[in-house]
Amino acid sequence: MKSALFIAFTLCLAANAAAQEKTVLRMGVIANSARSVSQLGLSIAQRRGFFERAGLDVKIVPLPGVHHQIAELDKGNVDVSHTATPYLIQAVLAGSDSAAVFGGLANPVFALMAKPQIPEIAALRGKTIGLSLPVDTITIGSLKLLAKAGLGRADFAVKELVGTPVRVECLTRGECDAVPAGQPDDLTLAAKGYRNLGTSLDVIPALQFNVIAARRAYAAANAAAMLRYVSAMGGAYKYMNDPANRSDVAALMSETTGSPEDIARGILKLWFEPWRGIMPKSGEISMEGLAAVIALMAEAGELQGPLPDAARFVELRYLRGAGLQ
Repeated sequence: MKSALFIAFTLCLAANAAAQEKTVLRMGVIANSARSVSQLGLSIAQRRGFFERAGLDVKIVPLPGVHHQIAELDKGNVDVSHTATPYLIQAVLAGSDSAAVFGGLANPVFALMAKPQIPEIAALRGKTIGLSLPVDTITIGSLKLLAKAGLGRADFAVKELVGTPVRVECLTRGECDAVPAGQPDDLTLAAKGYRNLGTSLDVIPALQFNVIAARRAYAAANAAAMLRYVSAMGGAYKYMNDPANRSDVAALMSETTGSPEDIARGILKLWFEPWRGIMPKSGEISMEGLAAVIALMAEAGELQGPLPDAARFVELRYLRGAGLQ
């Protein structure tokens, strides 16, 4: 009954949004990820009027790195923030009031891209591989892919590099022999002759890697705005998933990432033909995928048992109120 009353109340307020002055919402986004495919849903929401119709003025706040995403939420410097779930989990376990309120790029496909002269993973023995932080599922997945081919942690050197652009630069400058790269960089590198030695889907079939988080206290105090925000983002993801919008979404992706449209169409084909759970259908949070993140973090030694329940890190009332979860 309490949940039903909440939904009815917030939907009533949301219905009057157009008649109200726009609500300002500050959204934290890592500066060097602003042009990545993970921001496609945000780009659609901005450029196809979903925020406008919801009565929202979403201000993008550039953040310098992954550790600032939840930290800036906790300081009250942003209202919502993109974040990778491993960092959210660590922050919540350390006392943060933040929780995932919307699902983003759920299972990003990272390809292990190598120099042209490296034909297989086994040839990386004794070489240098650029990886992200140990807690990052990009690193965990890469290590699992290497282990599947018989390479243990002592068989190669690691260069710690956070962010696909930095890792790609290490590879193209010749300082790294291989790096995990997401889209569109993997496809761009392949077109230049670099080798794709395998992808994260080979070892991690389900995940909930990216989410949008908010402080529980802030969200509860601004429930109507939060519902409108989640509804607008959900509409953008539905737009992205609709085959009828494929050409427009490819053009938007090309503009967002700076990649040619044929690369953008290749990414959309990977995501949606067939649908693989890489992107959510309407912003839903995969609890199975979040549990998989927790299990991977434990496997990597970043969490000790007993392991926390995935429900500890989410607040689903806004997705449910918008009919998206």
